[in-house]
Amino acid sequence: MDFRFNTEENAYRAEVLQFITDEMTDDIALAGVQGEAADPRLADRVRQLRMKVGSRGWIAMSWPKEYGGQDKPLTYQAILREEMSYARCPAIDPQAYQLGPALIVHGTEAQKKEHIGRIASGEDRWCQGFSEPDAGSDLASLKTRAEEDGDEFVINGQKIWTSNAHNADYIHLLARTDPDAPKHRGISYFLFPMSTTGVTVKPIRQMDNGQGFNEVYFDNVRVPRDSLFGELNRGWYVATTTLDFERSNVASMAGYRRDYDDLMAYLSTDQIGRTLLKKTTARHKLADIAVQIQVSRMLSYRVIGMQAKGEVPNMEASLAKVFAVEVRGNVSRTSMEIIGLLGQLDPAGGTTAPLQGMVERSYLRSACKVGGGSQEIQLNIIAQRGLGLPR
Repeated sequence: MDFRFNTEENAYRAEVLQFITDEMTDDIALAGVQGEAADPRLADRVRQLRMKVGSRGWIAMSWPKEYGGQDKPLTYQAILREEMSYARCPAIDPQAYQLGPALIVHGTEAQKKEHIGRIASGEDRWCQGFSEPDAGSDLASLKTRAEEDGDEFVINGQKIWTSNAHNADYIHLLARTDPDAPKHRGISYFLFPMSTTGVTVKPIRQMDNGQGFNEVYFDNVRVPRDSLFGELNRGWYVATTTLDFERSNVASMAGYRRDYDDLMAYLSTDQIGRTLLKKTTARHKLADIAVQIQVSRMLSYRVIGMQAKGEVPNMEASLAKVFAVEVRGNVSRTSMEIIGLLGQLDPAGGTTAPLQGMVERSYLRSACKVGGGSQEIQLNIIAQRGLGLPR
């Protein structure tokens, strides 16, 4: 498989890099590191930035022209996400790449008309109502209910770890509509505004002081029947389509690569860092991680290459995800080991915190390995669908 980009793709990468250079003001950089929730004003700035990306047609580059796209290969989408993530530029809403293409496949004409253009423009912000307190990796065990009442559905339940729910305009949500059906059936998919009566958002303060996750409660939330996305009781199969559109892990990989590059820059230029870098064991660890990062990048490119040819990566996507998570842990753990006690300083510690506290934040975040599917689930997929092992 040839992982090289062609002349046109490289020209597009240069255009994206110039955009980042022009737009990375101090407040955007702060939002990229601390998240939009750090300051309400940051959410507005990020929204403006995403609309600038949308106005260039970049969000929908790989979508069909009839839906406002440019019919470009998925490699263009990957380039955009990789460079934005590496720069820590929060100009891309991950939900756009999950929900937009899924709407094209499963949405009614009315839903497409209402939502696709506003997703492509960056105007609307979405959150994903999937995970629940007792339904994470085993998502089909969800308990949120949606009961038919005339021309409406009445939704009751709770979602958790809902990224950006505090800023979102809309939610795409899974709820059980047939409690007597087998757990992968009887689930339906809904799209509706977060401003709907009965929706309550409660932010979750994370151990790294981040504020991106939320709990969302639904108390007799009434939504019209045309909020149903896909067929009644067939929402699970629509959801798998949604998740298929975010499988390369290229953005995550780019973020981990940036953490490593920042660490190397610190060790090469800081007086304390240069002393630490003289240790042979430290150099060996860093060299090993440099190789791991490139392997992770190639695994992500492999998934993108398959998608670009119309193939469906399954085991390959799980492999890329598993390896990237391990690389993330290795980068953060090695950073902490090499820098030592200084690496434990939070940004609130002032200028003495190396890399503005990124070592501490990265180390704490690396403890979470379940986002996008736990390592155990991914390993089962690799074993069964990749290696042909029995259940």
